[in-house]
Amino acid sequence: MHSGSKTRFGRLAFGVGLSALALAACSKKAEETSTATAPSAAATAEVAAAAPAAPAAAAAPAADNTDTISGVKYASFTGDAAKGKVAFVTCQTCHSIEAGVNKIGPSLHAVVGRAAGTIAGFNYTAANKNSGITWTPEKLFQYLENPQRVVPGTKMTFAGFSDPQKRADVIAYLKTNS
Repeated sequence: MHSGSKTRFGRLAFGVGLSALALAACSKKAEETSTATAPSAAATAEVAAAAPAAPAAAAAPAADNTDTISGVKYASFTGDAAKGKVAFVTCQTCHSIEAGVNKIGPSLHAVVGRAAGTIAGFNYTAANKNSGITWTPEKLFQYLENPQRVVPGTKMTFAGFSDPQKRADVIAYLKTNS
């Protein structure tokens, strides 16, 4: 391999590693499993080749079901809107709380009490549009624990907030913008 090929391969490996890190920034799981160094292109290819095919979408909880994985209930927590505003920084990459301002995700202005998939002009997945969900505080509490569990097929890549108090805080903050 001559030096030009090595340079291109090095740039490719760096780009792949940088892209993987950027995508991982949106996921709590990535935070827990990240390493101090970027993966090489060969390591990334090995992981992709070894990954099993995606399983069929699991059945979502019913639209009116608010049971969480951990078993905790929204009613057991008192949300703090100021702390929720701080936690919402995680969400700001994809969502705005301003009316009519859609980003990668839809505006969350007045989301509490709104039917899922109803912001005009936003390109929702069929899974979200057809979920039958109304975003009550209890349903948001369940959803923010693990969005893909509640709406299988959603394009939201966020892994969720495992801390129920943080979920309650974010909901309290969202309620202030309704």
